[in-house]
This record gives sequence, structure tokens and C-alpha cells, in this order.
Amino acid sequence: MTSTGAKGKPAGKKRPPKKKKKRTAATPPAEYNLLLTATLCLLALGAVMVFSASSTTQVLSDGNLSNSTLFLKRTLMYGAVGLLVMHLVARHGLLAVRRLTPAILAASFFGLLAVLAIGTTTNGASRWLGAGPVQFQPSELAKVALILYGADLLARKPKMTRSVSDLMPLLLVVGAACMLIVVEPDLGTAMVVAFATGAMLIAAGARPRDLALVAACVGALALLAAVVEPYRLERLTGFLHPSADPTGAGFQAAQAKIALGSGGFLGVGIGNGTAKAGFLPEAHTDMISAVIGEELGMFGIVGIVGLFSLFGYAGLRVAQRARDRYSKLLVAGLTSLVMVQATINLFAVLGLAPLTGVPLPLVSYGNSSLMATLFAVGLILAVARGRTAGAGKLRVVEGGRSPARKRSRPSRGKSAQSRSGSGGNRRPRRASDGRRRRASG
Repeated sequence: MTSTGAKGKPAGKKRPPKKKKKRTAATPPAEYNLLLTATLCLLALGAVMVFSASSTTQVLSDGNLSNSTLFLKRTLMYGAVGLLVMHLVARHGLLAVRRLTPAILAASFFGLLAVLAIGTTTNGASRWLGAGPVQFQPSELAKVALILYGADLLARKPKMTRSVSDLMPLLLVVGAACMLIVVEPDLGTAMVVAFATGAMLIAAGARPRDLALVAACVGALALLAAVVEPYRLERLTGFLHPSADPTGAGFQAAQAKIALGSGGFLGVGIGNGTAKAGFLPEAHTDMISAVIGEELGMFGIVGIVGLFSLFGYAGLRVAQRARDRYSKLLVAGLTSLVMVQATINLFAVLGLAPLTGVPLPLVSYGNSSLMATLFAVGLILAVARGRTAGAGKLRVVEGGRSPARKRSRPSRGKSAQSRSGSGGNRRPRRASDGRRRRASG
């Protein structure tokens, strides 16, 4: 007779071991897919609209049809390189980027200083290094580098947000970079950096009164910079009184409104716009939103706003679900960097803010801006995939028990001995030691 268990099954037979299921790659979260979708849609729309806005200008300038695709080819080439960088950073680059943050920040400061000495001057501004099609704008790298530096510093020293004096190491570095950017001159990029840094400080838990004090100082300096420079003062007065000088200071803003009004709800069709044909300056860069409004109508503007809103929502959700403080602050800062830049550009084209020369991220023509933005998106995607850049804390475990738990036994033994006397505690101690030896054997 065979012995049976409680349920009548033979006790000697063992069940066959279960086959282990093969591990499958973790499915990216919804925020990852939303960010990637919004980025790719903005890139595709930007390539189409850059070609539409620049082809007419190229043909009218030299009459050669072969140059009509010049800006499209450059956009596609730099976009492909930027997508490759975004993919590599999203997969493996978060920890490496944090370790290289001091080098990236130093390189950006070197570029900001070099551009003042040997930079290429275009339209009265020295913002580029290099010549011909290979040009680099150091201020675009500086925007991302300052966010990297701020996130790392605030993550390592969380008590910095207690007062303005504690924030000085961060504020001085950001202020020095913004001063160099303003001297180029490029007040719009400096404003983008200031707003993105403020958003990161809010995410870090800075006090509202400290933020208000810093904002008041930054606003006073920005107003002073606008009043001192004649062309900035003209833009400010053109914004306040757009009809006072429609052929001078208010020309670009007036043409943008005409282009938006001509588009109506559905637009005149891609390639059929007339504002880009000499009426709208910088149609393929700063004012590309006006070309979109004319050729795609209000439907196109709403689509642009919707894609950026999707990007901002997904980015902030990634920041909220980040595993460590550095990742949270980094994503909050980089998302704010993209959203602030898009907001300033759209507000300027719609006549809700003065013209600042800030391009529309991922849409406007600009090789440096495109590469820097895709690099930032790669970092956000890395955090969305669950990557972390913080060093994990290891705990030494001996014999299956942590040292903290092992040290806590004698204290319980002493308390038991104080309650029951010196002799009554020996037998339970021997029994527990015996159980421990059997378990280890």
C-alpha cells in the first residue's frame, strides 16, 4: 500500500517542475509613446513646412531651382543625426551624461566666450561658430547644459532651496551664462533659460517668496537690457503700438497677422502661401508659425498647440513618476525648456508677446536647435523607460540576515533577561541557536 496525503494523492510522487517563462522586453509606458509620437509628428511637420517656407525664398533670391531644397536637405541630415543621438541617449546615456555634466557645462561656456571673439555675424548678431553649412550655436548647448548642472546640483544638495543665499551657486552660474548670451545679442534665449530654471526650482521645492524675489530681479534686468539696446526698444514699442509704424518696427508683427488672417480655418494649402515670398522676414526660422497659419489655417495652429501640449503633459508625467530626485528635476527642467520656447514663439507670432527671435522647437529651421532639442528629448525618454542616474545604496547581508537585524537580537535578549531573570533565558537561547544551526546546515 502506498501512503497518501490529506487529499488522497500519492505522497511519494513529485510534481514535474514548471517551465520558466521566457522574459520579454518590458513594454514602454504610455508617457514614452506619447513623447515619441509628439516628437516625430513635430519633426515631420517641421520638415514639410521648412521646405514650403524656404523653397520660394531660395528661388526668388537667385532664380535657381536647384537650390530650392537646400534647407530641406540640411534639416533631414541633421534630423537623422539628432534622432540617432536621441536613440542612443534614451537607451544607454543617462548615467554617462550626468557624469559628463561638468565637461558639457565647461564646453558651453567656452563656446559662449569663443563666439564673442571669432563668431560668425549674421543680421548683426554673433551667435555661430564655423562657416558654411557646418555652423554651431553654443547658446543651444548652453541651454541644456545649465539644466543638467541645475538638476545635478539640486539633487546632491536638496537643502539649497531653503533660501536665496543657498541658491547662489546655481544662480551665479545661470546668470553668467545668460549675460554672455545677451551680449551676443540673444535676449530671447536668455529668457528661455531663465524661465526653464525657474520651473526647475519650483519642482525642487523652492519657496515662493524666494522665487518672487529672483523673478523681480530678472525682470528688472531684462527690461534694462531691452531699453538700452535700440532694436530691442523698437520691438517693445512695436508690440505695444503695432499700428504706429507698420513699415518699420511693426512690419514683421503686422505681416505675421496678415498671414494668419489669410489662412482662415483650413488655410490656402501647403505651398500656396504668399507671405513667405518676401513679405515675411525669416519665414523658415522664427516666423514659421505664421507660414503654418497661412497654409494650414487655424487647424494647423491648433494642431501645433495640441502636439506641444501632448509633449508637455507626457513630460510632466514622466517627471512625476521618476524614481530619483535627479531624474525628476532633469525631466521637469528639460520639458519646461521645450515648452517655454514653444510658448514664446507662438505668443510672438500671434501678437501676444514682443518678437524675440526664438525658433519653434523641432519645427523651425535651425541645426543647432534641432540637435540640442533631440538630445534633451533623448534624456526625457531615458527616464520614461525607467533609467536612473543615481548610485544605488548596497546593503551588506551576512548569512541571509542584514547586519541591522542581527544586531537587534542581543537587545531583545537583554530586555527578556531583565524581565525573567538571569537563569530563565538560557534554554530559549540554546533552542534558537540550534534552530539557526539546523537552518544553516
